[in-house]
Amino acid sequence: MVNSRVEAPTVAVMGGGGGAVGRMCAGCGGRIVDRFLLFSMERYWHTRCLKCSCCHAQLGEYSSTCYSKGGMILCKNDYIRLFGHSGACSSCGQSIPASEMVMRAQGNVYHLKCFTCATCRNRLVPGDRFHYVNGTIFCEHDRPGGGLLSGHPPPLQNNSMLSDQKGPS
Repeated sequence: MVNSRVEAPTVAVMGGGGGAVGRMCAGCGGRIVDRFLLFSMERYWHTRCLKCSCCHAQLGEYSSTCYSKGGMILCKNDYIRLFGHSGACSSCGQSIPASEMVMRAQGNVYHLKCFTCATCRNRLVPGDRFHYVNGTIFCEHDRPGGGLLSGHPPPLQNNSMLSDQKGPS
């Protein structure tokens, strides 16, 4: 069984023998005549065909655990790397869809909209410098004990001629 949550989903290894006659592999589409086969996500697989979508590890040999989210089959390491320990945003606790871009800090995963400075609430984007202090995110200007003299730079002015451009939020 494969879940989108980290709860010990498993891959069942079954003896092929005569019972596998007519079973088709969900991975390659070929008939399974091997001595052993895998049963995961309510489908049968050759042992060589059930692989992690990211690292391509053969999941029947690698572990008895695999995960599925967003149409991907993942080993535990790649699931945690992509979706965090729970598959939820470390800030708001809501589920993160597999197709959504995320921000990461110290092993935690965040929605883009949730990756904000704890002091000024400005959203941080890829490339921004930030500080991670005791599980809290701070922008470069609001680092606790940072003592920056200038503080935040003045906000950019909106240009009324370019209506599709926005100032900082």
